[in-house]
Amino acid sequence: MTVNNSKSNGSSRKPVKLIGAAILVAAVVLAVIWLKAVRGGEDPTAMMATFAARRGPLMISVLESGAIKAKEQEIIRNEVEGRTTIVEIIPEGTRVKKGDLLLQLDASTMDDELIDQEIKMKNAEAASVNAEEALAIAKNQAKSDIELAALTLKFAKQDLDVYDKGQYPNLVTSAEAKVQEANEVLTRAIETRKWSETLYKEKYLSETELLADRLAVTKSQNSLTVTENDLKLLKEYTRRREIDKLVSDVNQAEMALERTNRKASANVIQAQAERDAKEQEFKRQITKLDKLKAQIAKARVLSPVDGMVVYATSSRGGFGRQDRQPLADGVEVWERQELIYIPKSSSSVAEVDVHEASLDKVRAGLPAIVTVDALPGKKFVGTVDRIAPLPNAQSMWMNPDLKVYTTNINLETLDEGLRSGMSCKAEIIVEEYKSVVYVPVQTVLRINGQPTVFVVKDGVIGERKVETGLDNNSMIAVLSGLEEGEVVLMAPPLKAAALKPGERISGGGDANDATSRRISEKLKAANEQPRVPAGTPDQSMQMPAGAPGQPGTPGAGQGFQMPSADQMEAARKQFESMTPEQRQEAMQKMRQQMESNMTPEQRQQMQQMRQQRRGTQGEGGGEGGARGPGGRRGQTGESQPQGGQ
Repeated sequence: MTVNNSKSNGSSRKPVKLIGAAILVAAVVLAVIWLKAVRGGEDPTAMMATFAARRGPLMISVLESGAIKAKEQEIIRNEVEGRTTIVEIIPEGTRVKKGDLLLQLDASTMDDELIDQEIKMKNAEAASVNAEEALAIAKNQAKSDIELAALTLKFAKQDLDVYDKGQYPNLVTSAEAKVQEANEVLTRAIETRKWSETLYKEKYLSETELLADRLAVTKSQNSLTVTENDLKLLKEYTRRREIDKLVSDVNQAEMALERTNRKASANVIQAQAERDAKEQEFKRQITKLDKLKAQIAKARVLSPVDGMVVYATSSRGGFGRQDRQPLADGVEVWERQELIYIPKSSSSVAEVDVHEASLDKVRAGLPAIVTVDALPGKKFVGTVDRIAPLPNAQSMWMNPDLKVYTTNINLETLDEGLRSGMSCKAEIIVEEYKSVVYVPVQTVLRINGQPTVFVVKDGVIGERKVETGLDNNSMIAVLSGLEEGEVVLMAPPLKAAALKPGERISGGGDANDATSRRISEKLKAANEQPRVPAGTPDQSMQMPAGAPGQPGTPGAGQGFQMPSADQMEAARKQFESMTPEQRQEAMQKMRQQMESNMTPEQRQQMQQMRQQRRGTQGEGGGEGGARGPGGRRGQTGESQPQGGQ
C-alpha cells in the first residue's frame, strides 16, 4: 500500500499544472446552476444600472478652489539680510495708518556689529589720514632729493670748468714763475760766486765766505730743477688726473640725479597707492556702517499706507503658503520673504488654481461665480482676468505630478465682508446650453475614436454612435444620436472599447519604422534570457492561459468570463484524475483566485447564490462536479468565504 501511495503521489504531481482546469469546471457549474435556477426567469437588464437621457439646460463649468486677495495691495517683505526672528508683530486684521509699526525684527546681533563697525571705520579713517600725510611727505622728500642731486651735478660741472679754465692755468703760471725765479736766483748765485772767487784770490774774502757762495749756487740749481720738475708734472700728470676725476664726478652726479628722480617718482606713486587704498578702505567701512545702520532701521517695519493687516502666511497666494509656519513672535523669517499684505483698494480678486486637464476649457474673459466659505449664501460674479503661463512652482515642488495654473478672477463687487485670505470656490462658466440632451459622462465610451453609448431597449442592449459636446465632469452634452428618454447603461462594457486583434494604438507608429524595429530587437533579446524553471513556488498552481482573471486574457480585471467547451472538458478530465486531497487544495486556491478577480457586485451575487444553495439542498451535498467520486462532501468548497468577502 505504501508503494501504491508513493506511485499515486508521484503520478499526481504530473497533472498539478492543469489543476486550473478543475477550477474552471467548478466555477462553470456554480455559474450555470445560479443562472438557471435563480436568474433564469429574470430580465438580463433588470439588475443593470441605467439612466434615461434628459433634455434641458446644461451649464458647463469648471469648479476650482482658491482664496480671496485684494486687487491692489502693498506687499511688505523682509529686507533684512539672512535669517532673523520676529520680536514683535501687530495682530492680523488690525487697521493701521501710514507710519504705524507693523513688526519689529531681532536686531541685537546687528547692534553689536554696529559698535565693531564704528571702531573699524575710525581705524580706517586714521589710516587714510596717515596715508595722505605720508604722500605729502613723500612728495616733499622727492623734491628735496631731486634738487640736491641737481645741485651736485651743477657743482661737479662747475668744478670741471673751474679747474680746466681757471685753476690749471694758474697752477701752470705759478710753476713757470717759480722756474723763472729759480733760474734768476741761480744766475745771481753764479755771479756772486764769481765775484767771491775773485775777491778770494785777492785775499778780500775768506774761504768760508767763498764756500758759502758756492753752496748758494748749488741750492739755486737744485731749486730750479725742482721747479722745472713740478711744472712738467703739472702739465703731464696732475692735469690729466684732475680732469678725469672731475669728469667722473660730473657723470656720477648725472646718474645720481637720474636715480633720485626714479626713486622719488616710485616713492610718490607708492604713497599715492597706499593713500588710495586707505581711502577706499575708509569708504568701504563707511558703506558697511551705513548698510548696517540701514539694516537695523529695516528691522523696524512701518506701514507705507493706510489699510488692514493681512499676514502673507494666511493668504494662499503668498510666498508663505499653508506649508509655512504662521507669523508670530519668535518665528524665524528670511530675506525677501513676503510678510504682510495691506490692501490699497476695496476691490478683490479670487485666485484659484486650475488643473492642467481643464486648461483647454478656461480662457480669459469667461464669467465665474465665486462663493466664499466665510459668507454663506452670497454669490459673487467675476471675470477671468489672467491665467499664468507656467504651472505653480510651489505646487510642483510639493507634488511634481500636480500641475496647476494660477488664475485670477476679478470680482464685480465692493463688499466689505470680503477679506484677503478667505477660502473660496470659483465656478468658471465655460458654456451654457439652453436645451440639450445630456447623460452622465461615464455612460459614454470612445470606441474606434467615436463616442459611443449602449442603449437599452426592450431588454436588448444596442451600441450607438453619438456626437458629444462639452462636459462638466458630471454630465456630458449629446448633440446628436440620442433622444430624450432613451435609456443608456451607466456601466457600459469596457471590453467594447478594447483593441481588436491586430489593431494598433493611435500614435503607436508603424511596425516597420526604426523605433519599432529597435523595440522588437530589445524584446527578442530579453526573451532569450534564462527564465525561471517551471515548478518553482507559485508556478505549479497557475491558471491555464485564457482562464478568467489571468493577466493578458480578456477577463483580466473584468470579473468572471465563461470558458470554452474544450477548456471545460479538459478541466473535467483532469479534475476526475485527482486525489481527494488535490481536489480540496485546488478548490481552495480556485476560490481565492476567482474571488480576488471578481468585482464587488459579482462577489455579492456569488454569496447570495451560496446562501440559496444551502437553503434548497441543506447539508446533503453539492451539485454536479462539486462532489468527487464516491460523493464525498468536503470537495465542494463550502467553507467560509476568503479573500475579499
